[in-house]
Amino acid sequence: MVLVAAGAIAGSLAAAAAYGIAARGSQLLSKSVYRGPGARKSIALTFDDGPSESTPILLDYLEKHGVAATFFECGMNARRLPSVAREVVAAGHQLGNHTWSHPHLLFKSPASISREFADTQHLLIAETGAEPVVLRPPYGLRSIGLRGVERKLDLLEVQWTVIGNDWKLPAAGISDRVLRRASPGGIVCLHDGRGVRVRPDVSSMLAAIREIVPALRDEGYTFETVSELLRPDAPLEAFGGRGRPRPYQE
Repeated sequence: MVLVAAGAIAGSLAAAAAYGIAARGSQLLSKSVYRGPGARKSIALTFDDGPSESTPILLDYLEKHGVAATFFECGMNARRLPSVAREVVAAGHQLGNHTWSHPHLLFKSPASISREFADTQHLLIAETGAEPVVLRPPYGLRSIGLRGVERKLDLLEVQWTVIGNDWKLPAAGISDRVLRRASPGGIVCLHDGRGVRVRPDVSSMLAAIREIVPALRDEGYTFETVSELLRPDAPLEAFGGRGRPRPYQE
């Protein structure tokens, strides 16, 4: 009986840990959001793992179609391609912090996690002049120590409403997945890089975005950065008790 009870407790603890690490709405290990209030028919396109050698192609397309987006960048990539990081900011997009080396945070100490985000924060500010106010952990997975990073750097964690799985799907599959799950206030996660690889192949994403943008426009959506999406008219509970997010600028 004791063994059964111990097993049940262990199972409950494992379930709670899994929820805290991976559930998009969890507030156990950090304070985060995964959507806007949905009061407007707007959506936020976000791109992880850049900048890469293909990011300028994406920027050209977004500029041509008047789309504002949010780029969660890795420090190693921004150090390799600082001019591209500056192009992102110059084009009017929002920068987010996506760690230095794109590690699995589960296997990192709190001190190491802090360095991953702090080093990236300092480099992005130095190279672009823009201070990120949002972060996204690699793979969307949290770990002990992330809440301390949020407090120290005054960053808000942003998850997603729909992820395009663009690292493994063809363009048609990516666009179909995003368009089927799009909703007002939604946050879409795509990738303009692949971790910290040099010259990653993101051609499927680039092809898919050419289907996603016009299709959403035809449905009446407008495109906003994460900060714009999280407007002050959002209910406080959308921010996990954190209060109004600093990313929003009047």
